[in-house]
Amino acid sequence: MTVNRRPHPTPDDRELRLWKVGRALTLAFVAAVLVAGSIFYGLVELLDFKEIDSTAKLDASTLFDLVKLSFGVVAGAGALVALVVAYRRQRVDEVGAHREATRLHTERFSQAVDKLGSDSPAVRLGGVHALAGLADDAPDDSLRQTCIDVLCAYLQLPFTSDPGDDPTHQEEHHRYLAFRKVRHTILRLIGDHYRRPQGTHRSWQGCDLDLTGVTIDCDVSFDGATFSDGTVSFDGATFSDGTVSFGDATFSNGVVSFHGATFSSGMVRFDGATFCGSEVSFSAAVFSGSVMSFRRVAFSGGAVAFNGATFADHGVTFQAATFSGGDVSFMHATFSGSTVCFEHAAFSGGEVSFREATFPGGEVSFREATFSNGEVLFLRAGFLGGLVSFRDTRFSGGLVGFNESVFPRGEVSFRGAAFSSDMVIFHDVEFSGGAVAFREATGLAPRGLMAAVSTSASDSVTLPSAWQAPSP
Repeated sequence: MTVNRRPHPTPDDRELRLWKVGRALTLAFVAAVLVAGSIFYGLVELLDFKEIDSTAKLDASTLFDLVKLSFGVVAGAGALVALVVAYRRQRVDEVGAHREATRLHTERFSQAVDKLGSDSPAVRLGGVHALAGLADDAPDDSLRQTCIDVLCAYLQLPFTSDPGDDPTHQEEHHRYLAFRKVRHTILRLIGDHYRRPQGTHRSWQGCDLDLTGVTIDCDVSFDGATFSDGTVSFDGATFSDGTVSFGDATFSNGVVSFHGATFSSGMVRFDGATFCGSEVSFSAAVFSGSVMSFRRVAFSGGAVAFNGATFADHGVTFQAATFSGGDVSFMHATFSGSTVCFEHAAFSGGEVSFREATFPGGEVSFREATFSNGEVLFLRAGFLGGLVSFRDTRFSGGLVGFNESVFPRGEVSFRGAAFSSDMVIFHDVEFSGGAVAFREATGLAPRGLMAAVSTSASDSVTLPSAWQAPSP
């Protein structure tokens, strides 16, 4: 997934744009005449005047009324001119106030950035809080975004690794810890601001967040945060320690990308998160040592992609997740030596694709999951080793396709599964050595399964007694 950041308004977009006085007054007079004429015509119709008596003479009273009407028209014209001038003055004052606020913001911004470049960790920490405060008080979204971009850029800067706690490097070690504290403070502030409701003071929701290539080696909480609109990028980031939590977070109508990120240790939690209308990408991510948890997550719209991701030697949990809309893709993903859990998950809508995914080792469990609607596709998947378990799973609706998949090694278990729908399809699958168990399965035999078993050169497929494979 390619992350496209939104264009921000330039200063020219906010410049004062006013018509010339002559043009403004002309249009104002024309508008006033049209309104007055409309009112006059409406009154004539309302009072049902048919015609004007042309024989009546001009007396003193009528002449006096005409004089008063003339003065009234002149006074109205003057009031209209005053109104136009007052409006222009108000607009000029507003723009002047905005420029003054921008000037003061720029001065404070320069001072904060200078602090952020100090050699003293304490001064840098002050600069971080100053920039966060400036983002909160920014007179417009563009200036707020600039402050956030600077904080993100600081996190992207290379830093010296920890020299260790050897006494001979004690000073360097303490300095590393001090600067590490600055980075951790920025991450904490980001989490705090994304938890605040959009539109309230100190909320950064809707702003772009560029954490490309950042190393996250501490506990960071995005619990309850809302990523709506805007673009959030963790592309190429490294999650190397601590716990990063997106518990109960909401991803709606925006783009969040973990493309190429590395999860090498620690824990990353999305427990209770909601994906609704957003594009979320874990494409080409590497899960090699951390623990990923998606318990009770709800996929109800948008698209979530794990295309080309590698799951190696660690655990990923989608326990009790709900797939009720949108698309979730594990296309070309590799599950190698890891434990991936979809136990008690509910697939009730949208499309979940494991197309051409590879299961060379480890354990992937769909135990007691429910397939009741939508499409779940394992097209051309390779079950090459380890254990993939669909034990006690319920296939009650929707399409679940294993077409053209291969089972040369490992173990795939459908033991105790209930097939109450005829939309589980095993067309053109190849059983060539792996153990595939349907013991204690109930209901309808999946479409294409018996034909695949009858033409298989392997006897590694175990069927329940109620299913009788045809003779070859």
